[in-house]
Amino acid sequence: MAGLAHPGSQTHLFTKLSHQPKKFTPPSRIRMSLQENAPSLAVVGVTGAVGQEFLSVLSDRDFPYRSIKMLASKRSAGKQLTFQDRNYTIEELTEDSFDGVDIALFSAGGSISKHFGPVAVDKGAIVVDNSSAFRMEEGIPLVIPEVNPESMEGIKVGMGKGALIANPNCSTIICLMAATPLHKHAKVLRMVVSTYQAASGAGAAAMEELELQTREVLEGKPPTCNIFKQQYAFNLFSHNAPILSNGYNEEEMKLVKETRKIWNDMNVKVTATCIRVPVMRAHAESINLQFQQPLDEDTAKDILKSAPGVVVIDDRASNHFPTPLEVSNKDNVAVGRIRRDLSQDGNKGLDIFVCGDQIRKGAALNAIQIAEMLL
Repeated sequence: MAGLAHPGSQTHLFTKLSHQPKKFTPPSRIRMSLQENAPSLAVVGVTGAVGQEFLSVLSDRDFPYRSIKMLASKRSAGKQLTFQDRNYTIEELTEDSFDGVDIALFSAGGSISKHFGPVAVDKGAIVVDNSSAFRMEEGIPLVIPEVNPESMEGIKVGMGKGALIANPNCSTIICLMAATPLHKHAKVLRMVVSTYQAASGAGAAAMEELELQTREVLEGKPPTCNIFKQQYAFNLFSHNAPILSNGYNEEEMKLVKETRKIWNDMNVKVTATCIRVPVMRAHAESINLQFQQPLDEDTAKDILKSAPGVVVIDDRASNHFPTPLEVSNKDNVAVGRIRRDLSQDGNKGLDIFVCGDQIRKGAALNAIQIAEMLL
């Protein structure tokens, strides 16, 4: 895994693609990824923050493939990209892009997925979609591999037909990585989540704007507000998703609805408040849990320590707990501040604090882990 970068340097993953090939792979590593009998891949939205991270994770995990198509909008078509020491030309996404493709990784926004996802499926591809387009559609699995792998049972490359699998929202993935092991032990009746969400959730341009605004504010200049309608640097605000008639925003309702679908429990009570904070690429979440069965904090800590994809950072003596910087560019979701909720009777309530890299486990890594289950 990459070590921690200086906050400003985290945006360099997303430098604009140009006619200069972009390097992904340290030449010292021997690559086993390119294999004749492996699936053919397509990455849709390859120039975006998550699209770039798809490539990074494919490389890190030596995902096997025989060919890979780099797909993006007409604007990016023709630009060069280097991946694992091979040069690729970015192609314009069209309805013919999916001929012969086994697995298509989509992260180009809901409207692109809505149009081209079914096209890819009709051509026999298995689509792993990172947008919200299909998440709540009945019959379409919404998957976190460590949480509900059974929901995509029977979907495999080579089954002779296409399929669509939805990647959950980033805040849902990060939340449920920590909450699910506890839910399986003591059954969550009610969950209250407050999120502190990074710029990366709004894309590479939002990350660049946060960096730009920080410089501008420090230099006494008025901040450039193209992505967000207000100053982001040295500030925080209610998540920029549209507000619905019930007073919740769309991001908050995603947490509510997606949790119920993933846990296959329509009765679990979930409420959320989502906040955008001036952090580059990792989300933090404060989670309050109410259980049906008693669960003390020591048992909870032991459960979380053995949970896949979770690391416990919970050092009360030195006041060391998860931070967004500490999990940036990391695969694991970090959990800390594990303590009994004093407002609830007995051992039926816990508070935890969770941090996870929004671009990796919150998006690209989760999608690649789904793709690995298709092999």
